[in-house]
Amino acid sequence: MKILIVEDEAKIADYLKKGFSESGYSVEVALDGREGEYLINEGQFDLIILDIMLPGLNGWQLLEIIRRTSSTPVIFLTARDAVEDKVRGLEQGADDYLAKPFSFAELLARSRKLLQRAPLREITLYQLADLQLEPLSRRVTRAGQRIELTNKEFTLLQLLISHQGEVMTRTYIASQVWHMNFDSDTNVVDVAIRRLRAKIDEDFPVKLIHTMRGMGYVCELRS
Repeated sequence: MKILIVEDEAKIADYLKKGFSESGYSVEVALDGREGEYLINEGQFDLIILDIMLPGLNGWQLLEIIRRTSSTPVIFLTARDAVEDKVRGLEQGADDYLAKPFSFAELLARSRKLLQRAPLREITLYQLADLQLEPLSRRVTRAGQRIELTNKEFTLLQLLISHQGEVMTRTYIASQVWHMNFDSDTNVVDVAIRRLRAKIDEDFPVKLIHTMRGMGYVCELRS
């Protein structure tokens, strides 16, 4: 397994490289965003650990570049610990978000979980009423109208529509979409559902994403 660490603080980068190397991983380090972009374009990585405040290209910009062509797991490791930053990072396509100061044992555990996760079943088309989702082309339409989703919105919708009729708890959604333990003080799931509804349901008379009060969310056609 090969890990890329993009971190501009040399001491932290060395610490991370040493820790992951001793845990059996192959590790490369980039000390700025441009170097990170170069290494990503040149090689294949199983996991990317990414700071936000980087010279050259910041972490937001680098993640956007990564997500244009790759679903490689990305963990933000950053001093920016505001809820708004966490929501932005996860919505933009990061798989996990860990604030500094951090425990290496926790980072290692989160990294292992991402590296071991199983891919979603290969199904070419999910359909519910007039809503269609094609996993391979990442195309979503409703009533023949193309709907543009972010990476996390697409993953969230795929989870819901692949379990249509089943109630998905916030804890389960957080673990499957963001690969994180659900924090009751974090509204990441609710914010994501609200944004997804605005695109999937708002302009259509029949609503497909429903709230199960005190339980979670369900995607289904109701008469």
